[in-house]
Amino acid sequence: MSQLSTSASFPPAASNDAEVGGSIQHRTYQLLREMIESGRIAPGEKLLEAQVARSFSIGRSPARIALAMLCSDRLLVENEGRGYRVAGKARGECAGRVATLEQVDLTGEPQWQRMYAAVERELCTRVLFGTVRITEERLAEHFDVSRTVARDVMARMHSVGMLSKDKGGHWIAERVTQERIGHLFEMRCLVEPVALVQAASRVPRAWLEGVRDKLAAQIASGQREAKDMDEAETDLHIRLLSYCPNKEMTVALARTHVLFVPTRYLADPYLQIPGQLINDAFTEHLQIIDALLSDDPQRTASLLYEHINEARKRWMLRFDIVSRMKQPPLPSYLSKVKDE
Repeated sequence: MSQLSTSASFPPAASNDAEVGGSIQHRTYQLLREMIESGRIAPGEKLLEAQVARSFSIGRSPARIALAMLCSDRLLVENEGRGYRVAGKARGECAGRVATLEQVDLTGEPQWQRMYAAVERELCTRVLFGTVRITEERLAEHFDVSRTVARDVMARMHSVGMLSKDKGGHWIAERVTQERIGHLFEMRCLVEPVALVQAASRVPRAWLEGVRDKLAAQIASGQREAKDMDEAETDLHIRLLSYCPNKEMTVALARTHVLFVPTRYLADPYLQIPGQLINDAFTEHLQIIDALLSDDPQRTASLLYEHINEARKRWMLRFDIVSRMKQPPLPSYLSKVKDE
């Protein structure tokens, strides 16, 4: 797969919130439906009205309506007494367990942005299994938006290299292979330490101290979310290296930013890595920043090189994870493509 965006915070060229926003209850319904259909909420797991309201920063009334809509679709079944159960045959450990929901603010985030993030997450998982084709009309129907909005989201994805066209002119997201991931990490090992040495004298010390304080606080708390890891990766590998005066290096490194996208979805069963390895990554980041604050760019470069090699091992674990997991059903807007 070509490089993915490191941020989904760019509005499509021609959209408006009135068109794509929808009601809060419908947004909640769409998000929960996508999570159920993709297998991120498993059969047998429970959903609670208060839990949905709290997780999505909404009132209990829209949460109640969204859950009732999912019951009408027969994706949920009302539990006797309290809550709702996801329909289907439950695996042993899922039966009766309350589902884990990520924190998503449905009141303040524009619909196009939620749509972009949902599609990005879906593609990050799917390309670990194979190449997929995305259909504009079905994408619009799936998210209940106009084809113009769907087209704009796809154009944005194409502009950052997330989507490309095959020989037949169809939009595809190409399979990510271990070989390609290895090549990207090899480029990082060659270029990032050199770029860091060149950037060292140009990085504002106050900014570095702020990054260090943030990392130290996160390590001390022992509680880190995917957004914390995403921000830590962006601080070290994108913002810091942007001070490198050799812009040919930073342009070349932009091709490797695909590697950071899955860190936004560490709660995803297919994109996760073990918690202890996340702890290790934060510790490595802190060591690098400390070395940089000690005015030792050569030691910093050496630590960065070691960190990139360890990050490669962590990334490759995802291939092992998905090799032991069944691919969930594809959403309506995606279809499998036979890899050449």
